[in-house]
Amino acid sequence: MMMTLLLIAAAFAAGAMNAVAGGGSFLSFPALVFSGVPSVVANATNSVALFPAALASAWAYRHDFPKMEGLSAKALLLVSVAGAIVGALLLVYTPERTFNALIPWLLLAATLLFAFGRKLTPKLKAVVHFGPGTLLAVQFLIAVYGGYFGGAMGIMMLAAYALFGLDDINSANALKTLMGGALNAVAVAVFIYAGKIEWVPALIMLASGVAGGYFGARVARGMNPNHVRAIIIAIGVTMTVVFFVRG
Repeated sequence: MMMTLLLIAAAFAAGAMNAVAGGGSFLSFPALVFSGVPSVVANATNSVALFPAALASAWAYRHDFPKMEGLSAKALLLVSVAGAIVGALLLVYTPERTFNALIPWLLLAATLLFAFGRKLTPKLKAVVHFGPGTLLAVQFLIAVYGGYFGGAMGIMMLAAYALFGLDDINSANALKTLMGGALNAVAVAVFIYAGKIEWVPALIMLASGVAGGYFGARVARGMNPNHVRAIIIAIGVTMTVVFFVRG
């Protein structure tokens, strides 16, 4: 019962976090590992649990989708799908022992990106501007990472969209949640075909994650983003330390 409550709470919070600022995997993935799910299966199961939440968030943001000059959302979606397939296959064929060794470093990288990516983006904008082709290439690489692990993937996408010139945060969040939901859906299909899903915890977390994702998107405008980010960074640091100590 305690593990079930842990998974429900972690999925709801993760769905809300992803809708507001990202970083939901800092909670949901460790919750699965701590409940006894092997790490590769936990990562795949985490994708199943959270991808409907991203789609729910995208629906809540439906009035904010941007029109991008020189680039169609369909092209961005296609490269996201292709990258997600590559990343998901990489995870499927990563040995459990290797992935266990990678987890602390992946969490560390995701935490650093989440903590400092926002501050680095304005500095990069002063010297870097993405054209349509560059954004498509970067989106593909982000999708590969998203299919493989995905921590702080939303921050990467927001930074890429800012460098493309998309400055409205609600429009950027709408695009991020749609692309994230689509690439996670494709990765999930790969994981299901490969038999890498632990279905009981996945179904427990799925409904809670959808509720959290929709709730987070609806209340995002009324929240102090700095407070939310500080909490998520603290969670990321804590989980990184825990997994390094855990070995």
